[in-house]
Amino acid sequence: MATQMFEGRGHAAVYQKYRFSPGEELQGAILGYLREKGTNPTELAVDVGCGSGQGTLFLAERFGKVVGTDISQAQIQEAKAAPSPPNVSYLVCPAEELPFEDASVDLLASFTAAHWFDIEKFMREVSRVVRPGGCVAISTYTVDMSLHYGTCSEKLTQIFRETWGQLLKYSHNRVKHVLEDYKEIFEALPFPDKKRITDIYDKIPMTVAGVVGYLESASPYQVFLKNDPEAAKTLLPEMEKRLLEVMGVPSPETPLEFWVRHVCILGHKEA
Repeated sequence: MATQMFEGRGHAAVYQKYRFSPGEELQGAILGYLREKGTNPTELAVDVGCGSGQGTLFLAERFGKVVGTDISQAQIQEAKAAPSPPNVSYLVCPAEELPFEDASVDLLASFTAAHWFDIEKFMREVSRVVRPGGCVAISTYTVDMSLHYGTCSEKLTQIFRETWGQLLKYSHNRVKHVLEDYKEIFEALPFPDKKRITDIYDKIPMTVAGVVGYLESASPYQVFLKNDPEAAKTLLPEMEKRLLEVMGVPSPETPLEFWVRHVCILGHKEA
């Protein structure tokens, strides 16, 4: 069964506030693949492990009906509380037990979530619910991230990576799938017509406060917070202070660019 990482509303609220939607390059890769495979109709898309709905809303612009699913009640509460178009709905369920009829889903997507699933059981569900001619898009952002602002991008990135490196010590063992660019997940996808793209780079507009919030939302930070609350509570404010000093600005609302590399697995079920 999928690993439950969101135990309370507080963590889910931070996630909803600071996690970003799929960027233009990732969106383009997915939409280009759907055009290439002629995925039509585009009636039902399912976003598995939807969290608070960042990827779900991207799909809502292109499908008649979109359902976001997540094992976390707290995450689904956050998703439902946020504004969304009328063609979007959310429900709580495991990724390995999807409540959809056989061959009923046009696109099954998952954004930075599949590494928490029981891969074998999830892929059985993928094979069952995706209709012939339908597609799969499973992506994750990687730890290949950098900060960009004026002439001090290299120093900012060094500070960010030092902090991220401290947090990685508290990573769950399932994060290995991310570190391996979803290789095992790609191999498990039961459709012969598939590909894995490992070099999608997106430039996400963010603020210094947003960078801090992103790290706060990360599961390793939440583990760190439980194990050593005092150290955890000083780590991110210290990073923020260092970033502002290097940038020469006083406000954590100062904008910068957050560059991130995505991996995306795309698959097509033969008609």
